[in-house]
Amino acid sequence: MAAVLVVEDDTTIGEVLESSLRAHGYRASWAVDGRSALHEATARPYDLILVDLGLPDVDGFALCRHLRARQPSAVLVVLTARNSEMDVVVGLDAGADDYLVKPVRLTELLARLRAHLRRAEPSQTPPTPRRTTVTLGDLVLDTSSRRVTVQGVEIALRPKEFDLLARLVRDTGTALSRRTLMVDVWDEHWHGSTKTLDVHVASLRRRMSAGSPIARLPTITTLRGHGYRLDAPSTDG
Repeated sequence: MAAVLVVEDDTTIGEVLESSLRAHGYRASWAVDGRSALHEATARPYDLILVDLGLPDVDGFALCRHLRARQPSAVLVVLTARNSEMDVVVGLDAGADDYLVKPVRLTELLARLRAHLRRAEPSQTPPTPRRTTVTLGDLVLDTSSRRVTVQGVEIALRPKEFDLLARLVRDTGTALSRRTLMVDVWDEHWHGSTKTLDVHVASLRRRMSAGSPIARLPTITTLRGHGYRLDAPSTDG
């Protein structure tokens, strides 16, 4: 039974989320502010933490960073009325695994939480003891160590960013639909918006190019109405 912490100052929403999660078999706790959330996150482990950014006593993004430090293995999902792309990016950079914008249907929210928790479960199949390295220009991706380097310097990627890049690299030059990427990187039963895919792609582009402006790097090409394609760097020059 997964343990879920709900951080929500709105009593109506908090009560509904806590009771709904318990009705669906979760061990749910509810914190009404940031201070209570930090106390809960220090006192016991959680599998998933659902955080509202608009709390009365603490900045929501700062709270996400503190919660991530206290519960590094927990799935952290932001639930907020803030819907700008910059807020989404900042939330993900603060340690969130997903970002949901209010209002959201309870059925969609529960489906998303189930998807994240399934992905977080350890695989029952022992990993194959082999090393797989792919080199694309100055970028090297090692699926064995989950490391990505550009011109020999490692770049820090969040887990889902690495998974997304590895999926794109696997079919370099192939057009991949949004549905395919959501199924392969997030969950086969994914339900709802694919906005998180766009945000992860934007973040990947920034992180890959931040190390060196002259590095030969693969590019992630947007295919309007379809999805994305990873293109190998040109061999010219």
